[in-house]
Formats: sequence, C-alpha cells, structure tokens
Amino acid sequence: MGLVQAVVGAVGGVLGDQWKDFYTVPAGLPSTAALFAAVPQGTNAGRGSNTSGSSNIITNGSKIVVPEGYGLLLMQDGAITAFVAEPGGYEWRSDDINSKSIFAGDGIVSTFITQSWERFKFGGQPGSQQAAFFVSLKELPDNRFGTQSEIYWDDGFLNTQVGAVTRGSYTLKIVDPILFVKNFVPAKYLAAGQVFDFTDLDNAAATQLFNEVVGSLAPAFSLYTNDPSKGNRITKLQQDSLGFAQSLSAAVEQGYQWSSDRGLAIVKTAIVSIEYDANTRELLKTVQRADALSGARGNSNLQASVAQGIQSAGETGGAAGLMGVGMATGMMGVGNLQQPAAPAAAAADDPVAKLKKAKEMLDLGLITQSDYDALKAKALGL
Repeated sequence: MGLVQAVVGAVGGVLGDQWKDFYTVPAGLPSTAALFAAVPQGTNAGRGSNTSGSSNIITNGSKIVVPEGYGLLLMQDGAITAFVAEPGGYEWRSDDINSKSIFAGDGIVSTFITQSWERFKFGGQPGSQQAAFFVSLKELPDNRFGTQSEIYWDDGFLNTQVGAVTRGSYTLKIVDPILFVKNFVPAKYLAAGQVFDFTDLDNAAATQLFNEVVGSLAPAFSLYTNDPSKGNRITKLQQDSLGFAQSLSAAVEQGYQWSSDRGLAIVKTAIVSIEYDANTRELLKTVQRADALSGARGNSNLQASVAQGIQSAGETGGAAGLMGVGMATGMMGVGNLQQPAAPAAAAADDPVAKLKKAKEMLDLGLITQSDYDALKAKALGL
C-alpha cells in the first residue's frame, strides 16, 4: 500500500509542479516586517488555481516580482544561491530536476520520468527544497529603547559624571541581507508563512537587539557629548537625531558588531524624553546661569545684579552693607565690570569753562566785546 501511495504521490506531484507560478509579496504585512517568504498567487479572479504543486519547489519559468525597497534572496536546500537588490520582474531558472517543467521547454521524458523516479525514492515527495525570501532594504521604524533606572556617563562639556533615565526609538536598516540571514535570523523564520519583525515581542532575536541597545546607551551618550569636533552639549541630544544615531550605532558596533557580524545598522534616533537625576539638573542650572552671565549680556546682568544688591544693602545695612557689596564684587572678579561714568562737575561752577564758552560766543559774533568783558568780570569775581 505504501508503494502505491508513493507512486501516486510522485506522479501527482510532478503533474502539479509543471505549472508556472507567480510569486509576490504576501498580503497584510506590517510596515516593520524585515524578512518573509515570497508566496505564489494561486488564484486570480477565480481562475488559475493550482493546489497540487509542492510548497517547497519553484517551477522553472515562474515569475517573481520584486517591489521597490526590497531585495530577493533565493535558497536551494538551505543554502543561499542568489540575491537580487533591484526591483522588477524575474524568471526562476534552476538545474534542479524538481524545477523542470514541460511548459518551460525542459522536455517531456526527463521532466516526467526522472522526476517521478526521484520523488518515488523520497516517498512521493521532491528531494529538494527551494525558497524565495523578500528582505526589506528600507529603514524599519518603531524600534524602541528605554532605561528603567539612571544610566551614567562622563560628560566632557560639564566635566563630570551625569545621569539620566531616557527612552526613545530608532530606525534600523539591513545593510547586508546575506550576512543578516546567515548569522542572525533563526531557522524558524526561513519558512513559508513566517515573518521576521524586529518589533515583535515574541521574537527572541529582536529582544536580544533591544537589550544590546540599552546596554550601549551610556557609551553612546559619552561618545556624543565628548566629541570635540561637534562641541555638542547634553541639551542638544533631542535635537540631533542623526548625530546621536551615529554615536549609538558606533557604540553598538563596538560592543556587539552589528554591522560586521549581522549586517545591521542604526540610521536615526528619536529621543522622546531625558529625565536627569537631581545632581545633573542642578549642574545644568549652574551652566545655564554661567552662559547667561557671559559676554555683553552677562555684563548687563551683572550690573543689574550689583545695582539691586546696592539698593538692598542701602535699605538694610547702610554703609556697612555697601562696603560688603563692594568687597563681594571684587571677590567675584568683576573688576572689569563697566561702571557708569561719574557725573562731571557742572560747567556752571568752573570759571575757565565759562570764559572758554564766552570766548567761543564772541568769536561767532553771538555777543559783543562789552558783553564778553562783563561775563569775564563776573566769572573772575571782579
């Protein structure tokens, strides 16, 4: 009975696999899907249904359409045989006996008899496994990260250790699909109906990536804020998605070799929030105050502060208070602070100034000689 079933299965499978297929992207994919099998479009408006073909055999002459933003990875018996990175329509061609078809011009005798005999030896099943997979070449969004407690790093600008709780997201890109499939994708996802998604909570490989990103945040913050060529401050992190992404990608590569071992790279980041610890918040206030007191603006601020201090000291401490303010401004190193010029002595009390002014008026013909003599006598008290 087993022999008869094997013969029937072998012949029936050969007949079903003669039909060419049309492979495309499966319907209902999430935008974060990274790797998935190409599926045959078995029906078209109720026509063209082929239900007898083998699920692991691609018939010669079958068409595979590669959409924009995806690459096509071909596999034979578990090994990668080809990769296509350009969009377009492609035709499957293989020297494997199981892929031959009379519709592809492969002949009748070798197609039917040889395939039937080979499949009979495997209990009616084809002795090969062929598959086509689509790999996303786009930026894959919504990969989130976050810390449960403060992370600490040495900040070159603040010249001390700072800490914060942070969360955000990043976009991920598969930069080497072959390396990605060979070294990182679990075998369960290299099958029809499976979708490898970095955001899938049940994907253990994706969870591992999340843990590695969190473990790289502290060195990433350090790389970013200590880069002398950027002059970046801690407060600019949320405004520079590309700059911090480069630092995070470099930290991940240094610690876990994403690019060289797995074909992955972080492209952009979006830091949703940074909650600094109490010491860091106080330090940032001090730095902001120092920034406000630098340059011309700082001179104006200091003048206003000193004036307010003098007024307060005059109201409460009299001369002693004013002396304290003077000593304080000297200790603060504000000796170069621009002070308002002391009012000059009134010209009306200076006889020389009076005579000079009268002489100018005489020369201009504004007064007579007798007027000038009278003003001179008055100024000199004669």
